[in-house]
Amino acid sequence: MVINMINYPSKINKPTKTKIKNFGNRGMSLEYDLNITNDYYLDKDIAVIYKKPTPIQVVKQKQNKIVDAYFKSPSTTDYNGVYKGKYIDFEAKETTNKTAFPLNNIHPHQIKHIIKVLDHKGICFLIVRFTSLDKTYYLPADKLIDFIKNNQRKSIPLSYFIQNAYEIKRKLNPTIDYLKIIDENERINEI
Repeated sequence: MVINMINYPSKINKPTKTKIKNFGNRGMSLEYDLNITNDYYLDKDIAVIYKKPTPIQVVKQKQNKIVDAYFKSPSTTDYNGVYKGKYIDFEAKETTNKTAFPLNNIHPHQIKHIIKVLDHKGICFLIVRFTSLDKTYYLPADKLIDFIKNNQRKSIPLSYFIQNAYEIKRKLNPTIDYLKIIDENERINEI
């Protein structure tokens, strides 16, 4: 929300409140929290996990500014790295839906990538934030794949997250401690 002051500083008119809708940065608060968390992990030498850049092809550049570009190839998942010698790969998504997570938020090429990571014994998962509920969940990739294979629904109900995922409580440092869930629930030390 932005407050506009007209004729400031004389304050002749009362401030008006204007709601600004910005759909361009949907999902950015979760991404921001994850980037802070990953920086914390890196600074404390706990793990090395980075946001993957989306590959782009620059078509036109003017005075060191990209004027025209397109996505070179579809991206796989949002983050990857290494923790305790194990490969970690995950996708982060936000939804304003209060009752379900729409599956159209995950693309078929991402599902194929997630399956490949699981086949190669990597640790793979989804972090989903229900923004309207202020709840964030860690959903193991095998639970995601199981849901997709065994359901005809176009969304994963919140009840599935409550039963099959792990809620991540937001805290100071690290902000979204998903490695704690991995330590408690994955067989990370088994080779």
